[in-house]
Amino acid sequence: MVFKKYSLAAGLLSASLLLSACSSDSTSGDKKSSDGKEDKVVVDLFNGKVEIADQLKALTDKYTKEHPNVTFNIESVGGGADGSAALKAKFASNKAPDIFGNGGYQEALTWQDKFEDLSDQPWVKDAYEAALKPMTIDGKIYGQPVNMEGYGFAYNKKLFKQAGITELPTTFSELEDAAKKLQDAGITPFSIGYGEWWVLANHGLNVPFAYLDDADTFIKGLNEGTTKIEGNEHFKNYFNLVDLTMKYGNKNPLTTDYNTQVTLFASGEAAMIQQGNWIQPMLDKISPNMEVGFIPMALNDDASQADKLMVDVPTNWVVHNGAPDADKKAALDFLNWMVSSEEGKEALVKEFKYIPAFKTIEAKAEDIGPLGAEIQKYSQEGKTYSWQFMKYPDGAGQEFGAALQAYVGGQKSANEAMKALDETWAKLKK
Repeated sequence: MVFKKYSLAAGLLSASLLLSACSSDSTSGDKKSSDGKEDKVVVDLFNGKVEIADQLKALTDKYTKEHPNVTFNIESVGGGADGSAALKAKFASNKAPDIFGNGGYQEALTWQDKFEDLSDQPWVKDAYEAALKPMTIDGKIYGQPVNMEGYGFAYNKKLFKQAGITELPTTFSELEDAAKKLQDAGITPFSIGYGEWWVLANHGLNVPFAYLDDADTFIKGLNEGTTKIEGNEHFKNYFNLVDLTMKYGNKNPLTTDYNTQVTLFASGEAAMIQQGNWIQPMLDKISPNMEVGFIPMALNDDASQADKLMVDVPTNWVVHNGAPDADKKAALDFLNWMVSSEEGKEALVKEFKYIPAFKTIEAKAEDIGPLGAEIQKYSQEGKTYSWQFMKYPDGAGQEFGAALQAYVGGQKSANEAMKALDETWAKLKK
């Protein structure tokens, strides 16, 4: 429903990081002993979204009640911890998980030789067609879309009202005016967590990429050496947006991590935060019934271009093709159960607060929370941009983050940072 409209407007595509999260968390389980001959099976699951660590554990517990021969060993790593590096380390040490996440597109091509072909799985027919695109290679489907997510500036409605902001900002100038009003009212406008590379390099830098008339052609030009980030109007405007958040944001942004950033916002110490609907479960824990919404990360004063949120499939569940047969069978069955059983579908919307990537899962506003409802609203109105950061060369995100953090810290000018971005792309492109 909403996804169909979104896919027409934004094309769908996907990412992850991903990686959105805060720290490292794990639930212990027995070491893998399955060789396909034993009844007991341990499924190792590597989760890159620590926001849903508790919900995922609860969901696997429901599955194991119905399948008592299966247990799960879940490790959740992301955000402040480098989930991508941790996953690579597991494969390097011969401790590869049976289920793990992948953002699709370039990331899918990088990891393709580790994926089980999922084209024949029952859930494929129920997924929105556009949601399958990021993990489709040569006509084969290698990943199950986790959900649909979106981001921009989440804002605290109570604090906006307190500052006398009656019209929501949809352009850069209006965003600046809102920040001034909040500051004049004694309210910190932005909670910024630039200690996390992905806040700047993935989610932030995605905005100027999304503004491009044809991002794929521009990226092709970067790969061929015919286009540059340096000097591009949209990328220069992104640095203006970063400047705005620093001028009206919390102190010490480079030592503010994801968890601290979200806590500042959830506790009412700041009015806006650059994050997505994935923080809803965290807000519900810290400040239940918090009145929140979204406004765009505007780069200019053209409302037709600026008044959009970044919406896409953040990550996809994949199954390791080298897993023992029994583990692989259990992993495939769990993924299908998660999106087809009533228990699984209910948990995804009510506990995970997910906007479904499947036509067969209904999500009501009261289930997914106000941030998810806002994403649905923007999607239905066709006011969305797709995520481009999963199309970066492998490893570029972290280097982009370092260059942007150097700008925030005053070690690089905007032009020097943009030049560094171009140099990183040229160095890492395939």
